[in-house]
Amino acid sequence: MICLRKARKEDEFKILDIVKTVLSDYGLKTNPQETDKDLSDIKNYYFDKNGWFAVLENENEIIGSYGIIQINGETCELRKMYLLTRFQGKGLGKLMLEDALKKAGELGYSKMILETNILLDKAIALYSKYGFVQYNPGHFSDRCDFAMKKGL
Repeated sequence: MICLRKARKEDEFKILDIVKTVLSDYGLKTNPQETDKDLSDIKNYYFDKNGWFAVLENENEIIGSYGIIQINGETCELRKMYLLTRFQGKGLGKLMLEDALKKAGELGYSKMILETNILLDKAIALYSKYGFVQYNPGHFSDRCDFAMKKGL
């Protein structure tokens, strides 16, 4: 049974493992010292700063994740939205994205941004379907080269 729930401290290593697995499918790597440092302390980086982090489970196995991190009082960033390849194409990405958009609104945000890599074409197509448009943030994190934004 598929279940979307709030992430817990004990999920951090499994989430990093999912990120690593999905990125490796595209020839990309994690960076636990910089870009993925937030996964070392979800409470501090997300929950303590008006953010959110959720995991998607199937039969008690974490198969996906997403996070919402505060940029400023009106803008949040969608981060760490990953789904294991074998579960893609089943509507689960939509489930996570719809939940993230709803949660961002509940947290009081009016804009959402995200960074990704152009190689993640399925994710970009999903974001586009939900009204995200490309923009230039001026700088990118180390593995990202494409940014999108959306009003909530």
